[in-house]
Amino acid sequence: MKFENETRAEVATLRWIGGTDGYLQMIDQTLLPTEFREIECRTVETVWEAIKKLRVRGAPAIGIAAAYGVVLGLQTVAGSDRSCFDQRLKEVSEYLAGSRPTAVNLFWALERLQKLADLSPELSGGEMHQRLLDDALKIEQEDLQMCHKIGEVGARLLSKGDGVLTHCNAGGLATSGGGTALSVFFEAARQGKEIHVYADETRPLLQGARLTTWELMQREIPVTLISDSMAGWVMQEKKIQAVVTGADRIAANGDAANKIGTYSVALLAHAHGIPFYIAAPSSTFDLSLESGNQIPIEERLAEEITHGFGKQTAPEGVDVYNPAFDVTPAEYIKGIITERGLIQPVTKEEVSRVLSTADA
Repeated sequence: MKFENETRAEVATLRWIGGTDGYLQMIDQTLLPTEFREIECRTVETVWEAIKKLRVRGAPAIGIAAAYGVVLGLQTVAGSDRSCFDQRLKEVSEYLAGSRPTAVNLFWALERLQKLADLSPELSGGEMHQRLLDDALKIEQEDLQMCHKIGEVGARLLSKGDGVLTHCNAGGLATSGGGTALSVFFEAARQGKEIHVYADETRPLLQGARLTTWELMQREIPVTLISDSMAGWVMQEKKIQAVVTGADRIAANGDAANKIGTYSVALLAHAHGIPFYIAAPSSTFDLSLESGNQIPIEERLAEEITHGFGKQTAPEGVDVYNPAFDVTPAEYIKGIITERGLIQPVTKEEVSRVLSTADA
């Protein structure tokens, strides 16, 4: 990822500094695009707060942050006996799991580290602490490779000169690499396909306006910002040939939860005969859920709508409903782009087949 005030140097969304006694450094995404600032998380509490307050967001990045949060939370007991260490591991994992309920990568990362500890009861607390850090670093590296593979798979679906619409932010800021949905655009641009991206603002927190347009401009990819309510008309004007978004959790049948407003975009695309794609890694699938009806939907504070970015825009005391995500049924999804290949058609059987294959 490139930043103007970093002389176009590569800057990671989040990264671990040091050894087991180190800390997590990340970009504070709540300040973008007007201010670039990296913050240091030196306790598990600061990681929880960063996830909850959207300083780090996007399902893959949340999972990576949670893994490093576990390492931070265990620093005080690394020299203790294993029973004390294991008890603290359980406490830290449960604590981090309470930060945000919808992004499954959070729980996937926590469960992965817990299973790793369960498999090596003979190791000391210090040895296990190092093993967990090594695996957290591995999760980050796997995410980098995942982004590249998703880009390769998805770019094949776009033609030269296509207009493509995206919603929210599924770019480098949501991962440790080039993103999921945006990695498709980055790869298509690299191949010379001359695409033009239309980015929804993504109300109420404007991740599309603040983050997606910013990332695309850093890559010098043509991008036009529109408000969420303009998407249908832009499709009617035939400026859109495909839609690609990310996802935070995908059920076994292919129903996909993503930032609120995605379902509306999928319905509009269906009405206009435009293919709607989801780009997400295999870790975003929750095969324990039969359908999207079982996906927990996070509700956020009313102030995000009534006092957006500190300015009051609604009457005091008005009733507010603020779900952070919605679920797009599989029937409206043309295909799901994963690092293991394209899931098409989007059915339970095809989801299972593609996810069971070896990495592409």
